[in-house]
Parts: sequence; C-alpha cells; structure tokens
Amino acid sequence: MGPNHQTQAQIKQLATPPPPGTPYALPLPGTEREGRSPIYRHWRYTDKPLCLGARPWNPATKSWEDKYAWQTYAEVNKRSKDLGSGIFELHRRIGVPPGNHGVGIWSQNRPEWQIADLALTSQSLFSVSLYETLGPDAGEYILKHAELSCVVASLPHIPTLLALAPRVPSIKLIISVDPLEAGEPDGCSKLALLNNIAAQHGVQIWSLEAVEELGAKAAHPPRPPRPDDVLTINYTSGTTGDPKGVVLTHANCVTALASSRSSGQTSYKDTTISYLPLAHIYGRMADQTALAEGAALGFFHGNMLELVDDLKILKPTCIVSVPRLYNRFSTGIQAQTVEAPGIRGALSRRVIDTKKASMKLPPGKAHNQHLVYDRIWTPKVLAAIGLDKCHSMVSGSAQLDPDVQTFLRAAFGNYFTQGYGLTESYAVASFQMRGDFTTGNIGPPVPGIEVCLESVPDLEYLVTDRPRPRGELLLRGPGIFREYYKNEAETTKALDPDGWFHTGDIAEIDEMGRIKIVDRKKNVLKLSQGEYISPERIENVYMGSSGLVAMAYVHGDPSQSALVGIFGVDPPAFAPFASKVLKKTIPPDDLEAVRVAGKDLRVRKAFLRHLDDIGKGHKFNGYERVRNVLLDIEPFSIQNELLTPTLKLKRPQTARKYKAEIDSLYAELNAETASAKPKL
Repeated sequence: MGPNHQTQAQIKQLATPPPPGTPYALPLPGTEREGRSPIYRHWRYTDKPLCLGARPWNPATKSWEDKYAWQTYAEVNKRSKDLGSGIFELHRRIGVPPGNHGVGIWSQNRPEWQIADLALTSQSLFSVSLYETLGPDAGEYILKHAELSCVVASLPHIPTLLALAPRVPSIKLIISVDPLEAGEPDGCSKLALLNNIAAQHGVQIWSLEAVEELGAKAAHPPRPPRPDDVLTINYTSGTTGDPKGVVLTHANCVTALASSRSSGQTSYKDTTISYLPLAHIYGRMADQTALAEGAALGFFHGNMLELVDDLKILKPTCIVSVPRLYNRFSTGIQAQTVEAPGIRGALSRRVIDTKKASMKLPPGKAHNQHLVYDRIWTPKVLAAIGLDKCHSMVSGSAQLDPDVQTFLRAAFGNYFTQGYGLTESYAVASFQMRGDFTTGNIGPPVPGIEVCLESVPDLEYLVTDRPRPRGELLLRGPGIFREYYKNEAETTKALDPDGWFHTGDIAEIDEMGRIKIVDRKKNVLKLSQGEYISPERIENVYMGSSGLVAMAYVHGDPSQSALVGIFGVDPPAFAPFASKVLKKTIPPDDLEAVRVAGKDLRVRKAFLRHLDDIGKGHKFNGYERVRNVLLDIEPFSIQNELLTPTLKLKRPQTARKYKAEIDSLYAELNAETASAKPKL
C-alpha cells in the first residue's frame, strides 16, 4: 500500500455505486414544499449533518454518560443567530452603540463556546477569549484592557466576575452558558440569587436560553462582517508581563482556514474532538476548520486525565493535539508492545521495524502501511486509545520529538503530520506534506504565507551559513495579525513596515524548502565557557524520549559551566525505576513514597545516567548534558503559575521560584567536582 492509500480509498468510496436496487440519490423526508420537490442527497449522506456533540451529565448517577448527544448544523445555525440577535438587543438596551466591539467568552470547551462565537460573528461583534484557568489578576487586566461590557461565562466563573465588577465598571452583562433555573419557587433560583448580588454593581445576569428566546422575539437581522473587521482579540498567555491582545480579523481567519483545509485533514462525515483550549487560537482554528469542512465536532467532558474515555466513545476520525499527548501515547504503547516480553514484543518489534524501513524508501515510494500488519496488529493498538477510526493526526504548539513521530507513524499507520503557527498567524504557518516521512521539520510554508530568514549575528545564526541558511523566521501574508491591541510599541517591534512578522524563532530552511526550528531567540542561554545552549530543545528531547519524564526545566547559570535540571516524574513509570535502584517496592499510587524516592541520591544518580543515555542517542555535546537534578511530581502547573494556560513553561518565574534549589544543585555539583580533582 502506498502513502496515499487512505485518500485514494476515500475517493474510491465516494465513487462506489450503492447496493443493487438502491437509488444513487435519495429524497430527504419532509423537505418538500409547494412548487418545490424534496431535497435530494448522495445515497451515502442522507443523514442530517451533525455539528456539535457533548457527553451529557447524568444527575442520577452523578457521572458522564457513555454516549454523545448531538446538535445538527441547522440547529446550531438557528441557535447562534437567535443568540446573536439577543446579545445585540441587550447591548441596545444598556446603551452600547452598534458596531465592531468585543464580548468576552470565559468557559471550558463545550458546544456553547462555539455557538456563542458564531453568534457574535452574526452581528459583527468580536470575541475576547479569557482562559479557563486564568487567574483573577490576568482576568481583570483583560476585562479592563478590552473594555468589555458583556461576558459569556460558565457558572463557576460568575462569582469571580461579580467580585471583579467593582473594579471593572464596564461590565454590565453576564450570560451564563449553564442553566440557572430548575423550577424553584420565585426568588430561590440561582438566577434570582445571582441577580440580587449583581444588581448591587449594576450588572444583569441572563441565561443563554433566555437570551436566545429574547433574540428570536427581537429578530434582529444578521449584520455580516467585512474582511477587515475584527473577529477576535486573542490574548497571549505570555511568560512575562501582561498578556498581549493579538487583533485577528475575518480575513486572517479565512486565510488560515483555507490553508488548513488544503492539507486535507478533515472532510464532510469526519469526526474530530475538541479539547485544546478554545481561548488559544490553535484549538479554535482546529475546531473552525472542522466546522468549515462540515465535520462533526465532539467535545471532551472536561477531565484531561480521562480524555481516552472520550476518545473511545467518540471514535474520532482525526485529532489535532500537542506533543505532550503524543508523548504519552508513545510511551504507553511502547510499554505494551515493543517492550513487552515474549511473542508480543517480538512481533511488535518486527512490525515497527518493517514500517520504519518502508518510511525510509525514496520520496514517492515511502509509506507507513502494511497489507498484513494493518489487519492483525495496528487495529488493536488504535482501539486501545479510541483511535481505531482515526485516519489523520496533527501535532502543533511545540516541537514534536522525531523519535515519537516516527514510532507513532509506524504504530498507527495513518497520516501523522506536524505543523507550526503562532497566535499572530492564526495558528497556521507551515505544514508537513502528505507522503513526506522525514522528521525534525515543520514542513514548508502553507499557501498564503511567505517566509524568510533574518541573520542574528549575536547568536551566530546567519543566512549565509552552510550547508543551510539560518536566522530568525519571518512570516508575511494575509493570515498575519493586524496589531497588538492598544500596544503600538510592541506592534512596531513585531511587524516591519513591509508586513514581515518577526516570530522570535530561529530556523533553517533545507534544500526542499522545509523549515526546521533550531532555537528560540529569547530562550538561548550562555554558560561560563561561552557556549550557547537551547534549553527547550534539550527538554523536548528528554520528554519525548523518556517514559520517566513528564515535565522538564533545564537551567544554565552564566557563571557556571554545567546545566542542572528540575524534572517532574511520571509515578507509574518512575516507581518501578526507583524500586529497582533501591531494591525495594515503591508503590506508584503512594505519591509521598515516590517523592521520597526521588530525593534519594542513588535514584538521582541513576536518573542522570538515564538522561546521559538519551543525550548520547541524540548526539548531545558535553556541555548540553544535565549534571545534577531535582526530582518531584508535577513541579510546574497552571495553579502554581509556572505553566501558561497553554502548558508552556514560564522560565523566569520557574528560575525565581526554584532559586534556592538550583543554588543547592550547583553547590552539590561543585563540591563533587572539587573532591574529584587530584590534590596537589
């Protein structure tokens, strides 16, 4: 089977005639009207197209149901238009003039998020995303900075908004996406109680359902936006300073979605899952692409630890995610297959080795499928994580380890590609081509985006470098953002007068036009001997190659000659590792015992040897080795403010929080080095 097997199979399926006796096209019942025939559709696609789905909560069992409840495209269209009309009417009542102004959305991924976003577009309003895990300080900053008068929010965020209301006088309306009434006596519903509090601050609280009803009665006609109108102000979860509001227009969105759709990831009748935060443009672009293609979009039920449960019920045909999830897939699958004892391990290694060899064939002949193994082995692997119908996977947001991509391409036998984008490019800039099985690159620029490199002499990256030019990656095209909201200084820094956006990423471009990110302009550090080091690259290698490592922070002090690191370990994998070193059983569910084991010097030394083995495999230079470590369980989180809402490490904050521990690691390392030196 060749690399285009699935695409060809889908085309062939569409061209296949129906079973004998079945018409080629069928009428849809109930669609006829006077003077007009019923609507006819292709024989395969007579069902109403499903749009948004979610797992209902069962109050009787206090659990999420093992099925998805769906709304059709027609239903979502009506709801969004009614909601848009209702929001417009509420704005009119409180004296907000019509025009292109913002409405906040503060909620976890759910169908109502998309319905609210579509509603705003229908009235030429724009959304301002607030992160689900946003702290009150950042939330207050965005509410004030964007001068929001209305916020669509889930129930848990309404008390926070009311607490902020005295300091954010622009807020006049809060629309709850959760029901606020359940037939209680007058004055006893959540709506009544919350409105009693809200009225003290001049705020009105409405339920989504009530606003839809209001909109249906007011029947304000849609006000279609123009290409240059603002679609969203997407605040970046910056690692330092206040968030920057990235102004993205409808033209930016259309360009990005056209580029994304050109990859052929989703199509009508496909199903994808929404779990990447919709406040982050990557998750939003992925969902919008699915909707633009007419796909069905199922939402996860909110618990990241149980995402596989959602996958097994939804059975998506494509998934867009981040390296962190694929790393977990890789380590889990390897443990159950190629690392398994006996016949299972032997067969699995043969499958993977055979497919890896196929992927190394010349361009045009390389592929990752096998006539026999994809019938007897691959389906079981995919079914174990709910991806048995998945024909396409995308990784973005951070660099994917090449070994992880190669292994999963072999294990899954599907189209697994890596892309690149930023909030400022509407999450789309480059994409690996179908049939290209190389790794370590993010593919060529997508249609509609131009790229070039600019020398960074201070870091010794030059466009004249050989064999490949290197420098800061610059992007230009109709998908690039307009400005940072109310921040002319940062806009001027980022955008050249001729439209080039400076990404801050250091890249090289190969002879095939593929882009490889090799560094980050701001995150490069220099050790005392003058060597430049990219800590993020080292962290990504460790997290992608070690089943023990869940999180990593590599630190290099400019006054020191070596690197140290703080690592978050994965208890189920780390406990057996520590047990073997200490020659006693460490239960993986006893987190305190795992923490204590991680502090043991013998375990730390063994862990360093483990890291050295990985470094050798990736040809690390001596100065790129981590020489001392602190081990813990989940040292970085959104809650302790060391991760952004999109799970990026806040490096300056981490360095400050762990200053004492880092100093201790260096003191321990220097003492060890001194004792090893021969005495004169």
